[in-house]
Amino acid sequence: MWSSLTRSCSDHPVGKDPQAMRTGQRQNKGMRTRLGCLSHKSDSCSDFTAILPDKPNRALKRLSTEEATRWADSFDVLLSHKYGVAAFRAFLKTEFSEENLEFWLACEEFKKTRSTAKLVSKAHRIFEEFVDVQAPREVNIDFQTREATRKNMQEPSLTCFDQAQGKVHSLMEKDSYPRFLRSKMYLDLLSQSQRRLS
Repeated sequence: MWSSLTRSCSDHPVGKDPQAMRTGQRQNKGMRTRLGCLSHKSDSCSDFTAILPDKPNRALKRLSTEEATRWADSFDVLLSHKYGVAAFRAFLKTEFSEENLEFWLACEEFKKTRSTAKLVSKAHRIFEEFVDVQAPREVNIDFQTREATRKNMQEPSLTCFDQAQGKVHSLMEKDSYPRFLRSKMYLDLLSQSQRRLS
């Protein structure tokens, strides 16, 4: 009885937009799938391969040692490579700080918005998810940046998150990125790609 009661309550949430809920459910399902292999805190290459954009074995074959080595050249090189982003995301999950990367990626996607109507709704969604105080995936930014971004929400534009995105980028670059390069996950990945060549 309890399960049918909770199911009927969740099927008819009060004041929720059905379209937004369906989108959220799809995103949650994808996230649950990706998180499946990371249910325990670890730092291994297998955690990275489980959330690769392609099939893991095929993806690892495509990933050359040269590409993986280049991720150490700069943080922006890492962010420009889809497997680099996937590996860094997997690493951040082990540190429980993936919201920083997710926010940065959301901002990058937001900048491609062409429709004014969509721009406003997307801006508010990003603000509520990542920037607002007590947001579900609140990023670590200072009070002034948070308030400046809040003011930008009065008239959202393609640049309304630039300051906050810059702070988060800088935080990841100085803090998480060096740890990623020293991590067992990244070192394992390099050695696996080198073994394939030998």
